[in-house]
Amino acid sequence: MFSNYGKISTELYDFTKPVGTSINGDIEYYMERLKSVNGKVLEAGVGTGRFIIPLLEEGFTVDGVDYSNEMLQICKENCKERKLKPNLYEANLESLQLPSKYEAIVMPTGSFCLIDGRKDGMTVLNNLKDHLEMGGRLIIDLLLPYDFKEGEIETDVFTLPNDEGIILERRSDKIDWINQTTTTYLKYEKWKLGKLIDTELQKFPLTWYGMEEFRSILKSLGFINITCSSNYVFERYPVASNEIITFEAEKG
Repeated sequence: MFSNYGKISTELYDFTKPVGTSINGDIEYYMERLKSVNGKVLEAGVGTGRFIIPLLEEGFTVDGVDYSNEMLQICKENCKERKLKPNLYEANLESLQLPSKYEAIVMPTGSFCLIDGRKDGMTVLNNLKDHLEMGGRLIIDLLLPYDFKEGEIETDVFTLPNDEGIILERRSDKIDWINQTTTTYLKYEKWKLGKLIDTELQKFPLTWYGMEEFRSILKSLGFINITCSSNYVFERYPVASNEIITFEAEKG
């Protein structure tokens, strides 16, 4: 019934967040955190290349992985335009098996919270650890649903070239305080000269974690030297509830 970053949602993502778009300063923050890295980096959830391409252009060796074929095709095109040739893998993080190990693995802007449920989240973290070199670093962002309102409906209209446009409707369905999840439904409609030419429906789950909870999870999986920051300012603690939280940990 639902798409997972299909053609329309991928087109809109690339249109609204083109290559090099820094979301709240995430690209600059991660470049600073990675400046001591000389080996390979993996971006988990590479999308259309917004984040990986600036790192490649800065001289980092970065691979990318994503489960969305549509996203990866656009990422490949964006890389080709810039004469960049990173290794890009289509894979699910819950069953990740790549041929390389990495000095650092990054997952910016809360993408980890899109993994549906704690059980799968633990599996993904363990898989990422297995792909790190000994002493390698995991840097990962978390989101909190500070502004989620059950039943709220928001609509945005985006004007594209060639007399086309996309209407996006976000419907905030429910919040589960016990399991710490939210569910949002996204409906995409693509129009051309007043006619509906395509549509897409996406279920958008979000799982959130408490700071001490996530620290304990990382520790239980064998990570060490765990640090926490917020709003892309290193070692600011505690954090306000409306900010991105970034965890950094080493494989012990």
